[in-house]
Amino acid sequence: MAMGEFDLIKSYFEQPQIRQDDSVQLSIGDDCALVSIPEDCWLAITTDTMVEHTHFLPSISPQDLAYKAVATNLSDLASMGAQPKWVSLALTLPKVDENWLEPFSQSLLQTLKDYNVTLIGGDTTKGGLSVTITAQGLVEKGKALCRHQAKVGDWIYVSGTLGDSAAGLQQILSGKRAVNFDEEFLQQRHLRPTPRIALGQALVGIANAAIDLSDGLNSDLGHILKRSQCAAEIDLARLPLSPSLLNLYDRTQAEQFALSGGEDYELCFTVPPENQLLLESKLKNLDVPCRCIGRVVPAFEKEKCGQFSIRFLRDGEPIDYSPNLGFDHFKE
Repeated sequence: MAMGEFDLIKSYFEQPQIRQDDSVQLSIGDDCALVSIPEDCWLAITTDTMVEHTHFLPSISPQDLAYKAVATNLSDLASMGAQPKWVSLALTLPKVDENWLEPFSQSLLQTLKDYNVTLIGGDTTKGGLSVTITAQGLVEKGKALCRHQAKVGDWIYVSGTLGDSAAGLQQILSGKRAVNFDEEFLQQRHLRPTPRIALGQALVGIANAAIDLSDGLNSDLGHILKRSQCAAEIDLARLPLSPSLLNLYDRTQAEQFALSGGEDYELCFTVPPENQLLLESKLKNLDVPCRCIGRVVPAFEKEKCGQFSIRFLRDGEPIDYSPNLGFDHFKE
């Protein structure tokens, strides 16, 4: 007998919760989940859909797909300085394939366990393969890191290294199997990004604005600048590029990956000069390298900057440089 929707949920997702979460009053099995929220917190909510052929290749393993679907949503919460708490899952499947569902569900539940997050509900439907996750977290009232709060004079930082995921994806698309450390590193950076949750929380009260880098530095930093009505100067010589990226690609290509490639899921954030020492102190307790790559400046005159709100430097000297725009679902 074919497995129905509710059997599927019970078999693979309605399992004893990985940890006791006193905030969950009602979970999987009813029309809604019920959670309690502390009076001094705001609820941060994000939803992201991953569709086969658009966001992932048919060749991706169910384990990697489950991990990445969770991690990318947690990255959004991290960019707001929120503590992830709960997720719901909407899973669309072309058919019930137990050999696929078993590793997918186990990877999803293990990833949630690793980040102390509880699965509280969702939905299953039939159709083209897609994974939609709604993640919710808590942030102290008035303390969320937002895109519109950058100020002229802020220093611009990024975490980790940039461009690795785009390079890894290029290798995967070419059908290249990883045969050495550098190739494995780049491909894993695409398949298994790390949401910078602890860093996001550490930035609360220090950074003015933040965003996670899903569509490329050029595009995502542009969102901060547009919302904050300002511009930026970025020094290309200061872009943090991994040894693996530079071992396999020349500097020009590596910079293009870093600026326009996307899916690094690192954090880009702006810090006022008076908070730099406090930031450096906080970073000493985190195993996350961060680098200052530029500064927020007054908005450029439109006729001088064209469609870009970023002016590029190299070793402090202005250069004529026009990187590709980042990813956009509705632009070819």
